[in-house]
Amino acid sequence: MNDVIRLKLKELPTDSGVYLMKDGAGEILYVGKAKNLKNRVRSYFNSSPKAEKVLMMVRKVADFDYIITRTEEEALVLENNLIKLHKPFYNILLKDDKLYPFLRIDVSKPFPKVEIIRRLKNDRAKYFGPYMVGISAQEMLRLIHSAFPVRECSLNMEKIPKNHRPCLNAHIGRCLAPCSGKVSAEEYHRVIQEVIAFLNGNDKTIAENLERKMKEASEAMQYEEALFYRDQLSTLEKMIRRQIAALPRDFNLDVFGVASGGDGMSVATVIVRGGKMVGGEKYAIRDASLDLAGTLSSFINRYYDEGVVAEEVVSCIPLPDEKALSDILSERKGERVEVSSPKAGVRKQLAEIAVKNAMEYLSRSTAALSRKDKLTTGACRQLAELLSLESSLDRIECFDISHTSGTDKVSSMVVFTKGEKDAKMYRTFRIKTVEGNDDFACMKETLSRRFARLKEGKDVSFASRPDLLVIDGGIGQVHYAMDAMKEAGEDIPMIGLAEREEIIVLPSGEEIVLPKSAFALRLLIRIRDEAHRFAITFHRKLRGKRSLKSLLSEIEGMGEKRIRALHKAFGSLDALRDADAEAIAAVKGMTRPIAERVVAFFRERKED
Repeated sequence: MNDVIRLKLKELPTDSGVYLMKDGAGEILYVGKAKNLKNRVRSYFNSSPKAEKVLMMVRKVADFDYIITRTEEEALVLENNLIKLHKPFYNILLKDDKLYPFLRIDVSKPFPKVEIIRRLKNDRAKYFGPYMVGISAQEMLRLIHSAFPVRECSLNMEKIPKNHRPCLNAHIGRCLAPCSGKVSAEEYHRVIQEVIAFLNGNDKTIAENLERKMKEASEAMQYEEALFYRDQLSTLEKMIRRQIAALPRDFNLDVFGVASGGDGMSVATVIVRGGKMVGGEKYAIRDASLDLAGTLSSFINRYYDEGVVAEEVVSCIPLPDEKALSDILSERKGERVEVSSPKAGVRKQLAEIAVKNAMEYLSRSTAALSRKDKLTTGACRQLAELLSLESSLDRIECFDISHTSGTDKVSSMVVFTKGEKDAKMYRTFRIKTVEGNDDFACMKETLSRRFARLKEGKDVSFASRPDLLVIDGGIGQVHYAMDAMKEAGEDIPMIGLAEREEIIVLPSGEEIVLPKSAFALRLLIRIRDEAHRFAITFHRKLRGKRSLKSLLSEIEGMGEKRIRALHKAFGSLDALRDADAEAIAAVKGMTRPIAERVVAFFRERKED
């Protein structure tokens, strides 16, 4: 603990608020909330036993800030907003790419349809889900359309042509056909309300509808149709079997369980919709909170940042800010949401299921997290030690050159942050000053332009100072890159990676040979290969654009604007060659006669 922290700890207030832990470079490591800032922040620096992840974070803390709030609720909201803004390494970051499907009904429209969506919007529509396992969203949609005569089409009901004829679903009784103009919005909404009742857990109406339709089809000797309804009844039965007997059928709740062990932590959810268990998910998390309850509270707050909030949230352990969390979730949902930690009953049993799932996932994920750490931040630490650098190598940039016999020369800059790809920071360059096939000069131009952009500080990627520069190539490329850096007056650690033998080359000419299994070498190879891939992709795009331009310019009536429009629409010569005149004529700026000339041009070349 340094003198700055020691002095600040004495001045801490006892109010509720949010604290921000920072490293020596001013980077935010962790954002936390506290009912009492003085007690909570001090506890990080006292001698009490702490989890390893907390100790690792505290070792890096060089300073901290805090923001006082009026209430715990304000602290929860502010903590969430600051985590989203700064994305601290030691906070819970829900980066799961899986977007679970929901069913959406926009009840504000006169003739709404039931649709599957994956991204939720803050609108007046009703959302049901998520649908994770057991019963899929597609199965639910099929059930609805087989039992209720609601529309499946995407017609704009406000702009129906006068000569419009209803589709087959209207003729076989599967749709009320609001497109016919013979159905009122009130009549259609009565059916929609039955659909909503089913999605809220009322299975009686849908079961009666399916049984009636199955009988009618069988009596009419439409056996395939009868089999279809029988299958839908079977799906409904499968869903009904997931009913939790002790819960009302219209009950919607989310259950959270948490487990911790060693340096690992995980959270599992159990999702109940319409009184039925529809699935759950498991998350391996990293959080430098001092207690499990604080971690779970932050997780639940982050979990509902964009999702549909359930009517009730059940926690496996008592949360210190249950009321504040309940108030925040109620505001997001627009109606009261209860947050509880039951001591008995069916909710307690569901919480125990969630904890069991969290513990099982923790045992599996700890090894995976450890391996990921070795391949990313661990590899960065190993590389820093190898190069005798004090930096933790949070940002590594790699540069590569690509061209075809000196034409369409390009270069790439890829960025790895904390050992992982940071694709939004990637940048490309078109080589402007180098004549012919000279990779060394191309590398110097690329680095010169990169350092110039660093001084400008306009682009978010170029304005960020790298901790290490990696050059794809040997000592020749490294020397030219070093010349560019010296001319720019910069001093940033730089190495090269010779592709054939995977040897690390230092500017001094010294070579470092690492075993193939070394995590530092494997990280460098990943970075170098990514830079190579990104440069080649950009080069091929330019070459394809030039080939398309030179070829199409032979066709009468084809100017630069039309060529650019075709390239944007089709992307490649192959795609354009396979297109018909109608598709080409549909491109903005094209006409039917010119489109036919393009088709004829490619046909003639094929015959030749």
